[in-house]
Amino acid sequence: VQLQASGGGLVRTGDSLRLSCVFSGGTLSDGAMAWFRQAPGQDREYVAAINGPGVYTDYRDSVKGRFTISRDNAKNTVYLQMNSLKIEDTAVYLCAARNERWTVNIPEGYPYWGQGTQVTVSS
Repeated sequence: VQLQASGGGLVRTGDSLRLSCVFSGGTLSDGAMAWFRQAPGQDREYVAAINGPGVYTDYRDSVKGRFTISRDNAKNTVYLQMNSLKIEDTAVYLCAARNERWTVNIPEGYPYWGQGTQVTVSS
């Protein structure tokens, strides 16, 4: 099982970015996937998740209305569209996957992880 995240970068407040996570192996196209983020010196933080069929999504409160998670199982890819970025969104963003279809919002619920992509938001 492999997950490869990409799309991060250096942007200004109010800008947008779209992260992608390509997954392969196992039965990940049936399982829930999530994005987490980790800033230096801080714990890994849940951002958003999407269930296996892609019809249910969940977000942490601070990104609701700004971020959108989606998936294209035909392309084995999960996306995180991030709009109206804030300085506090700066972190390494990691995609994660699990075999079960339903989402959870804790890192321990996801056995498979990508390497992360850096998002830096400046003023």
